Amino acid sequence: MRAEPGQVVAGRYRVTDRPEDEAGVLAVDVHGGARVRLFGLELPELLVPGHPLGAPAPSYGPRVTARVAQVAAAAGAHPRLLRGLAAGPEDEVLWVAEEAVPGVPLERLVGSGPVPPYRVAEIGADLAGALRSLHEDGLTHGNLTLRTVLVCEDGAAMLGGLLLGAAEEELCAALGGEVPRRVYDTRALMLGPLAERWAIDPGAPADTWALGVLLYRLLTGRGPYPEADLPTLLAAVRDGRHHPADGCGPLQPLVERLLQPDAAARPDAVAVQRELRDLLVFAPEPGPDGPPEPLLPVPRPPAGPLVPRPRGGRRERAAARGTERQGPVRQPRVAPRLLGPLILGGVLVLLVAALAGIVAVAG
Repeated sequence: MRAEPGQVVAGRYRVTDRPEDEAGVLAVDVHGGARVRLFGLELPELLVPGHPLGAPAPSYGPRVTARVAQVAAAAGAHPRLLRGLAAGPEDEVLWVAEEAVPGVPLERLVGSGPVPPYRVAEIGADLAGALRSLHEDGLTHGNLTLRTVLVCEDGAAMLGGLLLGAAEEELCAALGGEVPRRVYDTRALMLGPLAERWAIDPGAPADTWALGVLLYRLLTGRGPYPEADLPTLLAAVRDGRHHPADGCGPLQPLVERLLQPDAAARPDAVAVQRELRDLLVFAPEPGPDGPPEPLLPVPRPPAGPLVPRPRGGRRERAAARGTERQGPVRQPRVAPRLLGPLILGGVLVLLVAALAGIVAVAG
């Protein structure tokens, strides 16, 4: 990243912190004071395939900026979608601004291994809700990865990276031109063999497929396809050859449907969110003496969660329903701790009375 604390980039964003690898750069909008997160995208003006040597290099900054502005204007608001703000070129870097909220990228939180399935279901339901909103606006996200999901302090998952993904795809198309091989080579260089970014079909089905890849990765600790090199990855995706989903637990049926190579066989974001919500109704609570689950806490914000999660498991809820049907339970009039002494005293009284009767008859 070519930005240092105090520097103003794209004419309006003052950097407040050093770059955080893939997490972007924290900055402040000098016009309104809003905190933002910046992502820099290199604009290789001179590295254009087939560009004549010595001729003026075309500028792709305005084209990519216009596409980003179009996506930002079309995207509606959603409580689980980080709002993309704007993009602006400066020298050879296109800076993309996104709202900044307290949280940690999901990529940093999953290094210790698989995530418990019901926690994955919570994250997946949040992301499905964000995708549903985009699809209703006629947009495709196209950039759903561990790097673009932010886990907030309350445990909610928020989806970012919308404008950055749009900028990357537009730049690949601009550099590749009308030659598919050039577009492929540019995407391969820019994106690498990351399965979530290589869906075989466009539009909303590509997003739900990427969600299936992400859920598999969270549940098992690895991707569902080989990612050693791009040709092997693409061949496996095209043929529908993914690793077994046995380690996905109660989410296995959903994950397998999401990874179907036939787009028509996959559930859409609405169906995914509904299925995950239904699963969470019966989610067991963490044991009082056991270790806390990763990526918690939950409860969610005071405004109410997108995924209602009743307290207690099946037995507790069944017992509660039985109590409601039977009416209120009457409290005993005698405390249980006094019941034993009262019985013993009654027995002694009866014995004394019996002996008195015998003496009276005998006398």
